[in-house]
Amino acid sequence: MEGNSKPVVQDCVRTMVQADLELVLGWRNHPEVRRYMYTRQEIGLEQHRQWFERASQDPRRHLLVFETDGRASGFVNVGELGSGGIADWGFYVAPGAPAGTGRRLGRAALRHAFDQLGLHKVCGQVLAYNARSLRFHEALGFHREGVLRDQHYDEEHYHDVICFGLLQHEWRACL
Repeated sequence: MEGNSKPVVQDCVRTMVQADLELVLGWRNHPEVRRYMYTRQEIGLEQHRQWFERASQDPRRHLLVFETDGRASGFVNVGELGSGGIADWGFYVAPGAPAGTGRRLGRAALRHAFDQLGLHKVCGQVLAYNARSLRFHEALGFHREGVLRDQHYDEEHYHDVICFGLLQHEWRACL
């Protein structure tokens, strides 16, 4: 390394494997992750295994682990909707991950979605009270496409869901 140059960080997504189950489940069940999920209850390992087995068999589901310099630090779920290259995504970062990990995860996942999977559009839904995820989507170039009013009931309150979309050519223009 010369002078003031920083080490290059290698970010990527890879296909989730069975050996990732407990790590990803631990992230999913962490209170800071669960509070922004549609289903807030803790998930047991057997239920998680069954979900993984079903999802892994579906060629339109892409379960991905985000890595920085070979260290797993997030999860991404991309689900293709019918034909036409349109997919929904969901994700979370490992609790305690360094600042900026989420944005790097987003870039790596979108690069994979558009370059490797050849998608035309990635859609996301965000609970309206999740200000961080709203800013995250906008920072990555997503456009707000609508509001599903009182769409989610969390056993106490109804919450709006904000719908986002990012087209492949919009992503390319942000690079």
